[in-house]
Amino acid sequence: MSEKIFITLGSQKFQFNRLLIAVDKLCDKKVISGEDVFAQTGYSDYVPRNYSYNNFLDREEFSVEMGKADIVITHGGTGAIIGAVKKGKKVIAVPRRAKYGEHVDDHQLQLVGQFKELGLICECDDVEKIGEALDIVKRSTYKDYVSNTRNIIESIEQYIKTAMMSGDK
Repeated sequence: MSEKIFITLGSQKFQFNRLLIAVDKLCDKKVISGEDVFAQTGYSDYVPRNYSYNNFLDREEFSVEMGKADIVITHGGTGAIIGAVKKGKKVIAVPRRAKYGEHVDDHQLQLVGQFKELGLICECDDVEKIGEALDIVKRSTYKDYVSNTRNIIESIEQYIKTAMMSGDK
């Protein structure tokens, strides 16, 4: 059985043609089947030859495509990465680079590195190595994402409660 791949490139007004082209090359080489790939291409202007795509998806369409996927290939956006790992998907994150006009700076390099250090994703900092990243992610196990939002909220609530009690004295 082949793994279904969902590529999501976010909704910011930057292209990420390099990644789309690299996946097309993998399809050309028969490393992956284009029938198993769907991409949300965002503002990229490259038109995939071997796999289905749509520039933008509404929430329901996005959820459907994410749900079908075994592997999510995404840019280094925090929301995209967290959204995929929360759904238990294996994630390959490829940081956008400023020198290719994909973002204003290289902050995604740091973000992707942090998620990798947490054991949540597979980092691929070179689109030419996306095939290797697919091999790695298929045979690897990643940690489950555990949100600490509840802990932060409880900590704030406790702080406020303590501050109010000490102000009453």
